[in-house]
Amino acid sequence: MEIDNVLKKYTPMTETAFYILLSLTKPRHGYGIVKHVEEMTNARIRLGSGTVYGTLTKMQKDGVITLFADEDRKTVYEVTDTGKILMAAEIKRLKELHQNAINHEEKFE
Repeated sequence: MEIDNVLKKYTPMTETAFYILLSLTKPRHGYGIVKHVEEMTNARIRLGSGTVYGTLTKMQKDGVITLFADEDRKTVYEVTDTGKILMAAEIKRLKELHQNAINHEEKFE
């Protein structure tokens, strides 16, 4: 899928998709993704297997991630260059959102 189409399809990202992709800063198994997201969010987000594998299947189809089998023949997921571009764009968007929230926070207190 062309990068413009990927950006259009995935941004703004759901929190689930964001954390799944953020977990792939290194290759991980599905269960490793679940545990990593739980650790990053102090257990605020506990992903179900259906959510994780459904999102991973969609991301693989769109070229955001790729998968391979490790030495134990377990499926490992890895972010692609397209996925890295997508995450960079989303992080930039979130930084802008964060800065604007800080700049206007006092107006809502």
